[in-house]
Amino acid sequence: MAAFDDLIAAWPAWPTILGAHLLLIVVPAGAAFLALHVWKGNPFRGRKIQPGLAPSHAIRREVFYSLLTAFIFALNGVFIYVSTANGWTLIYTDFADYGWLYGALSLAVTIVLHDAYFYWTHRLMHHPLLFDRFHRLHHESHSPSPWAAYAFAPLEAVIQAMFLTILIFVLPLHVTVIYLFMIHMIVRNVVGHSGFELFPRGMPAHAVLGVLTTNTHHDLHHSSRGSNYGLYFTWWDRLAGTEHPNYREVFDRVTRGRERKVASPSSVLRAWRPTAIGNESTGRGPARNDDPRDMFNADGLERQAVPDARAD
Repeated sequence: MAAFDDLIAAWPAWPTILGAHLLLIVVPAGAAFLALHVWKGNPFRGRKIQPGLAPSHAIRREVFYSLLTAFIFALNGVFIYVSTANGWTLIYTDFADYGWLYGALSLAVTIVLHDAYFYWTHRLMHHPLLFDRFHRLHHESHSPSPWAAYAFAPLEAVIQAMFLTILIFVLPLHVTVIYLFMIHMIVRNVVGHSGFELFPRGMPAHAVLGVLTTNTHHDLHHSSRGSNYGLYFTWWDRLAGTEHPNYREVFDRVTRGRERKVASPSSVLRAWRPTAIGNESTGRGPARNDDPRDMFNADGLERQAVPDARAD
């Protein structure tokens, strides 16, 4: 009963928590959508990753489920609020407790850990036993808009919210660090789903910046299957062999935009097909993501993107 009483006592904070989560999702997604999909002066219009824009019914679906995700995140926020008020978490409010250096390092560690959490939970949700209940709804956005960033099914929204809930019980985090992490998470997700490449040309090949995911990197996850599961960094995809084999080529074509007449990035995707993991030295990589369950073979092993020699 004590826990229930705590929830009742926290009720006055609920509107504030819900409002904060709505603002965190609606403001970045809405601003990016207006700037890139509505404004005719969009300076990146020549860098559209996939041809055409999402239809209005798809945008309405993405907005609805983004608002639902905000509601679920806010419920989780109430749990965090109650847990912190009772002293159960490691959240602290005075930087002097651990120092400014620790605060900065804890933010970096949180981002790196979240990327790992996202990669493996994301890849797990692509398993055919879980895909329909957890992740299919998000993949209805074949050509995503900024509103697709948090267009999750309720179960996936819960999985995404759990990361921070788990972390605050094992890692001391300042309140400001938590806010900065959430802003970073939402802005990076919105940008990655923008449908336009905003990063500079040559970035995937850069010795340092190449570890960061670009918009093309995640867009390929929506338009092809079995590749590019990472959120902030490319290293898990590279280590696990799940990076799209034509990622750099597609990025180069997109960032050249109108400066040259080049083949559409979608033409690159049509040259690839999925293949089961095996001992084959050559095969065929990602295809259109009409049903991501197809990226598993009969044994439940995930299909892997590998080059097709005939694609050249």
